[in-house]
Amino acid sequence: MNAQSKDARAVARDRLRKQAGRRAEDAALAHLQAAGLRPWARNYRCKAGEIDLVLLEGSVLVLAEVRYRTRVEYGGAAASVTWRKQRRLARAAGHLLLTHASLRGLPVRFDVIAMTAAEGACAAGAPAWRIEWIKNAFQV
Repeated sequence: MNAQSKDARAVARDRLRKQAGRRAEDAALAHLQAAGLRPWARNYRCKAGEIDLVLLEGSVLVLAEVRYRTRVEYGGAAASVTWRKQRRLARAAGHLLLTHASLRGLPVRFDVIAMTAAEGACAAGAPAWRIEWIKNAFQV
């Protein structure tokens, strides 16, 4: 096997991983909207990090990290939000609040949406999800 074919396979795997992550985020957003949350921003990025979903639940600013795993053998999606990831999210939240004055007075909550592909069933290529919404998953 040559280096070019290894590189091509790595690129294809990365593309599939990103597509799966995007579908998981889409499903998480739909789940949260169905629960009454209003989206404010998606994939808020700054030098400090990225916040997957920024939403409003009444007067509460909800910063949601979506984690997707196909298997739970290694601790599952929720366990993958380490203290390092929490620190990056907190820094990105600080940047969000510094640059958007209208959000500064709102109470902030960090949620984790743990997405796991459900066993078996896929309809028209779209996976079935098991969604665990962990409200106030951590505090900073």
